[in-house]
This record gives sequence, C-alpha cells and structure tokens, in this order.
Amino acid sequence: MTPLAEKIRNLIQQTGPLKISDYFSLCLADPDHGYYQSREPFGQSGDFITAPEISQLFGEMIGVFLVQAWHVQGAPENTRIIEIGPGRGTLMSDALRVISRLAPALYEQATIHMVETSERLRNVQRQTLVRVKQRISWHDAFEEIPAGFTLMVANELFDAIPIRQFIKTRQGFSERMVGLDDTGALAFGLGPAGLDTSLLPIPEAAVREGEIFEISPARAAVMQAVAAKLVRDGGTALIIDYGHLVTGFGDTLQAVHQHEFDPPLARPGEADLTSHVDFQVLAEAAGAAGAHVHRPLTQGDFLLGLGILERAGALGAGRDSLTQATIGDAVNRLAGEGEGRMGALFKVLAVSGRKVRIAPFDPQQA
Repeated sequence: MTPLAEKIRNLIQQTGPLKISDYFSLCLADPDHGYYQSREPFGQSGDFITAPEISQLFGEMIGVFLVQAWHVQGAPENTRIIEIGPGRGTLMSDALRVISRLAPALYEQATIHMVETSERLRNVQRQTLVRVKQRISWHDAFEEIPAGFTLMVANELFDAIPIRQFIKTRQGFSERMVGLDDTGALAFGLGPAGLDTSLLPIPEAAVREGEIFEISPARAAVMQAVAAKLVRDGGTALIIDYGHLVTGFGDTLQAVHQHEFDPPLARPGEADLTSHVDFQVLAEAAGAAGAHVHRPLTQGDFLLGLGILERAGALGAGRDSLTQATIGDAVNRLAGEGEGRMGALFKVLAVSGRKVRIAPFDPQQA
C-alpha cells in the first residue's frame, strides 16, 4: 500500500467513502504524496510522454496557430501568451521560437504567463525557458493573469481535472464511490447521491443498467472562466486533450504507471490518474459564457492543416536517413491514426472572444 493509499484508507475510516472526484484530487494534488507534487511524470523515465516531448514540430505548429490568431484579430498590443499546465515548458519554448521568427512584433511586446501550482515543475520550466525566464510570470490560478488580449494554450490539462461517475441501477443512477472492502483495501462501491438526469444525452429510461456516466463540473467551470476572459479582453484559447466530441457513456477513469495502464485504485500517488474529456460539454460551457466556439478538429487534422508535413520536410532536408526516419515517425505518432498514435484520439477545440475565422478550424471564404 502506498503512503497516499494509507492516508486515504484512514480518511475513509473516519469520514466514509469518497467521491471519485475527491479521490482523483487527492491522487494528483495531495500536498504530501500527490502525483504531481512528488514525481517526475514526463518522458521515458516517467510515466507518459506528451506531444511536445515527442517532437519540436508539435510546439512549432502551436506557434504557427497563435500567430495566425493574433493577425486575424488585428495584431493587438498588450498581448498575453498563456499556458495552463505547462509541463516541462517544452511546448512554450518551441512555440515562442516560431513566434519570434514569424511575428517579431508579437514576440517582443507580449508578456508570457504560466499557470502552474507545482514549485518543482516551475523550476523545470525556468530551466527549459532560461532565455526568456525574466519575461515569464508564474501564477497559481488562471484568474491571476492580468487583463489583455489573450492567446492561451492548454495541452493535456482538462484530463487531469477531476470527474464524478454515476452508475445506472434498477433504482436509477447512483454515484460511484471509493471505499474499503472486507480486507481494508480500496474498492469501488455505490453512494446514495443521484444524478440530475437532464445532463444525460438520452432519456434515462433508454440507458441500460450498469452504464457509467461521467460529469465534471470543475472542467466546465475552468472553461467558463477562460471563455469569460476571452469575451472581456479578446483573444483565442486552444484546448488539446484526448476525449470525445459528443457526450456519451462509459468508464474512462484510468491510471498510467511507467507507460502502462494500471488499475485506478492500485497505486494512488504513484500513478497518473486521468479520464477522457467531453469536448461537447466544454464547447457548451464556452458558448454559455458568450464566446465563439470554432469547429472542433482531431489533432491529426489540426496539425496537417497547419502544415506539419511541410515543416517536417524542411526539418529533414539534407539530414541523414536515420534523422529523416525519426522525424517521419514523430509526425506519424502525432498526426496518425491507430494504436500508439494521437491523431484521432486527441481532439482540439479553439474558442475566441468574438466570431472570427482562424485556420485550420474555419473554412476560408472565397
């Protein structure tokens, strides 16, 4: 039993079973034993590899998009370039390099803002972004970022925001909880709380017994806060994560340990805990705040539409065959479909403060 598992077991013995959302929060953010407080999750030596760590091409395409979003909205001054959950800082580093080449005026006048609660990761980001670290402001919360035209990126942020789960039973929906079994080990069970069935995509009577429905009020709240800033200050936010474009059913709670899936209750605090993101709910939350929601895309279509193939060709030109093959493999992993590839599993949502056309999301007028 991990130290956090022991802590959670004692908490359950004192106060009763935990909601999935509370268990989720403890696993990732417990101040003593939380996953992001105590471990190095990224890279081959960690538990997973994010898209920016696969190739510089990913961050470069983000930079291309941010420049486009800035230009089509009038190239405003007083711009804030923001990343929430910036990991090692790799994405921001690669994006800024492209911005400096394509839009020197934006690069020179923008302020850079990183929303990061882990002091350990902030130190890693300072090392990655050492050339511009004097220009960066770190924040504990998105709400701390000052007013100004906003260009924001959140890559694999929303999957780490807690969810609640509800199971259809003969009596209706009951909330899934984390309690203890007869041996004192962590185990799933059911609690008394029911579900607001107006959230379901189909009538409750049509839902089969045993189906699991997931909600995340916290994710919707974050999206609404981002959208409200965009409406107030202008700008565009880019959200990239694995998930589904249409609300549905299923258990997507998962843990990853050393690049392999792990039972969610097996290693609290020592495995990454995530779930799939419902992009329909995010889009509806942004729309409710008055923002303009662009047509969602798969990551593959997003990267191909921004020219990743052309950039990969330029990056590999004149290089040896091994380097060219490595670049090709990276593109396939980022934009391709199938097992081990991110192109179809990952989705991309863009939200702007007003209606505006930005490639590759919006068909360009003839």
